[in-house]
Amino acid sequence: MNYRLKIQYDGTRYKGWQRQKGTEMTIQGKLERVLSVYAGRELEIQGAGRTDAGVHALEQVANVHFPGECAPEPGILKDYLNEYLPEDIRVISADRAGDRFHSRLNARGKRYGYHIIKYGRDCVFQRKYAWKAENVLDINKMKKAAGHLLGTHDFQSFCSRASKKKSTVRTIHTIDIQETEDEENLIYEGNGFLHNMVRILTGTLVDAGSGKLLPEEIPEILEKRERRFAGETAPAKGLFLEKVYYG
Repeated sequence: MNYRLKIQYDGTRYKGWQRQKGTEMTIQGKLERVLSVYAGRELEIQGAGRTDAGVHALEQVANVHFPGECAPEPGILKDYLNEYLPEDIRVISADRAGDRFHSRLNARGKRYGYHIIKYGRDCVFQRKYAWKAENVLDINKMKKAAGHLLGTHDFQSFCSRASKKKSTVRTIHTIDIQETEDEENLIYEGNGFLHNMVRILTGTLVDAGSGKLLPEEIPEILEKRERRFAGETAPAKGLFLEKVYYG
């Protein structure tokens, strides 16, 4: 029996989603440990995205196959997981999925949000979940720069670990920059994102907003396909996986 889980987590104290040798502090590792105890055998859970160390999720999607003889009702599975998982990892829904459903391979797009605390503002309760701006940001310049990033491009300049065997071409549908009294929030939607891509995009847009680069320089950065020409990698703590799209 295949189950689809929607999961929230605060990534602050974890080494990322993907299990790693030598540490128990991964989201996947914590989930698999509890699932395997329930099933009485080792189970493997697949996530839609391998979020990095310190990155959070409002709605990560994962799937796990249970042997038929120990397959629980979805509600029972959800309650069991939430009873034994740490409080900073929560299963917000569980349901049965088709046997061929794969949370990562069937995903058609993702939405990420990045939170920036405005220069001069102090948000005590957001300090662990947002990047504090070091300068006043010009939102119009950030929007102009973002416009050059929309569409289908080779984003090799905007990833920190490009594989020669895998394409670095992606499509970004939306970059929405929203202002509140205390924050500038960036929303990204696309068909997929490379390693650290959203954080590097954010660092580059912040550079545009602070005058370190011109919005018109973005096409040249894309064309050069070298990481060193893009902006800094924004801190992990401000990044949230918000939604995974299917169908």
